Amino acid sequence: MLHHTSPLAPTPTRSLLRGLAVGIAFTLMASMGWAQEAKIREMLPKQLPNLPAINSVTKTPMAGLYEVRFGETEILYTDANGEFLLQGVLVDLKGKRNLTQERLDKLSAIPFEALPFKDAFTIKRGNGKRQLAVFEDPNCGFCKRFERDMMNVDNITLHIFLYPILGADSTLKSKAIWCDKNPGVAFEDWMVNEVPLTTSAAAISCDTSALDRNIAFGQKHRISGTPALFFSDGTRVPGAISAAEVEKRLAAIK
Repeated sequence: MLHHTSPLAPTPTRSLLRGLAVGIAFTLMASMGWAQEAKIREMLPKQLPNLPAINSVTKTPMAGLYEVRFGETEILYTDANGEFLLQGVLVDLKGKRNLTQERLDKLSAIPFEALPFKDAFTIKRGNGKRQLAVFEDPNCGFCKRFERDMMNVDNITLHIFLYPILGADSTLKSKAIWCDKNPGVAFEDWMVNEVPLTTSAAAISCDTSALDRNIAFGQKHRISGTPALFFSDGTRVPGAISAAEVEKRLAAIK
């Protein structure tokens, strides 16, 4: 019996050639990408001699636009030839996504286990299984609103990092909270119910070097405002969000 092979049927030779073609195409694309990055790295410093060292060059979803990153989280945009420089926010209108903010969130993410928990106190509600770390200034109005809203979130452990960046009075209040025999209670009394804090010399005579370390940590990791939220999956959220949004983000963590 004769067996007829369709001329369109794949053969080992065709499969091999197809694989080689795909491999060559990917290699060419990668080479073009590297060449483009090299060109941008070469051109920008020539035109701007005081430009900081470029950390990375990445093609964005917008045709012809490249992200240029300096340091850890400084982002600017340029064209393919490195002849123009843009500073601003890149938004995907169709997808309704702030691509710049998404990128910054990813770059500024801190592994949850890398947070200096020895310099925080905890507030536990319910079974406390869900974890959230928050950097807060006791004089921050947004922080107070956030804390009031968080009273509606159960089964959570809040790791509170006192982060006094709004002035000397914030430092005094932070010291009073940190030195209290039950800092979690003192913190909530002040933030939620505005129970006055005792800031006498005797009340703040404990070791408050944790506050200095929090400030140093925040400066290193660009925590420029409060509240600053860190979820257990490494996600970082600058600013106050609603209890509903907190619940949504906690539920998404596997």
